[in-house]
Amino acid sequence: MSSVLAMILAGGEGTRLMPLTNSRSKPAVPFGGSYRLIDFVLNNFVNSGIFRIYVITQYKSQSLQMHLKKGWSVSGISGAFIDALPAQMRVSREWYQGTADAIYQNEGFIKDAFAENVCIFGSDHIYKMDVRAMINYHTINDADLTIAAVKMPVEACSKKFGIIEVDEKGRMIGFEEKPEQPKPIPGDDKNCLVSMGNYIFKSDILCKELKEDAQNNNSSHDFGKDIIPKMVERNRVFAYDVSGLYIEGEIKDCYWRDVGSIDSFYEAHMDLLGSNPKFRLNNPKWPMHTYYPPLAPANFTNTPNNDSEVSRSLISGGCNIDGATIKDSVLGFCCNANDGATVEGCVLIGDNIVGEDAKIKNAILDRKVEIAPGFALGYDREADAKLLKMDHNPPVRISENGIIVIPKGMKLGFDK
Repeated sequence: MSSVLAMILAGGEGTRLMPLTNSRSKPAVPFGGSYRLIDFVLNNFVNSGIFRIYVITQYKSQSLQMHLKKGWSVSGISGAFIDALPAQMRVSREWYQGTADAIYQNEGFIKDAFAENVCIFGSDHIYKMDVRAMINYHTINDADLTIAAVKMPVEACSKKFGIIEVDEKGRMIGFEEKPEQPKPIPGDDKNCLVSMGNYIFKSDILCKELKEDAQNNNSSHDFGKDIIPKMVERNRVFAYDVSGLYIEGEIKDCYWRDVGSIDSFYEAHMDLLGSNPKFRLNNPKWPMHTYYPPLAPANFTNTPNNDSEVSRSLISGGCNIDGATIKDSVLGFCCNANDGATVEGCVLIGDNIVGEDAKIKNAILDRKVEIAPGFALGYDREADAKLLKMDHNPPVRISENGIIVIPKGMKLGFDK
């Protein structure tokens, strides 16, 4: 893997995840109680033996850069690094104009690395992947570009994913970026083959394509819209289908989820729960590294009135459950649920307080949200709808599926 350079695109605003992205970039959004979204791609590279990694940042990158500094420093290994590359306007006076432009403006780092292959991966998907196997596939096929792909139901693909067409040998013969009517796989009219947004390029081919694209004033400078369609026509481009592949110690069905919306973010959390979750965080054969602050273990206590009850939930360090009931929920660091409180089907990002006898259901609480004693959230649609009119920046949001998102620092039920 010494001839491989990894570049992670981590500059997205994540507007569909608002208000969770109001003060942080999308890759920095906490996930699964103890992690951030970017941890999943970083773990994929590190567990695959790839230790030369650039993280390309742009919007609201401070919390992301602090997370990298605290949890992802590499020392003692010659030539190894995990470094952030903020937008520096090396080529022009503008911010990155697209995914391809983000790499083009950092082309010098590719040349300095003398890399044979460059992995360009996204930073906001939940999955596990042995990148070595994809590199081997790329090498065996003498591909100029290999794109990681996964099968998805046709009805879930419209306007959301790049759709891939391949021949019997896996070579791409067509690509369409986020079509309204995606083409199903031949012989399988229920599924499409979609791009995961993970690419492996031969470095010389990549630099050539980026330079040509940069000189095209009509280009949007995006891999999916501009680079890939042209390369499919004139280069050796292959799709690496991860469907059916799995990491040792995982369930055999490949798990991949784009958490670009509130509903998908919430559903991915629910997939973590239960005795046989769809996605495991605790596989010892694929350790999940992150920055874990120095916290005491979660504490569960009973009160004279109530016993603490926890079922189908993940509880992070520093939490205090004091006579409360927690069901089907994920609690991040340092959450407090007090006597008689009920938390059901919720995601608590961290540093949250749920007061005595309060009830919350089907909600996402961003950091430092407090719920007043006796307050109910998620049980009365009309009452919940009134929260949308509250004077708070950013405002409360309710997703298409009815998930209530309370923005950072908000206090509910204290003003009567």
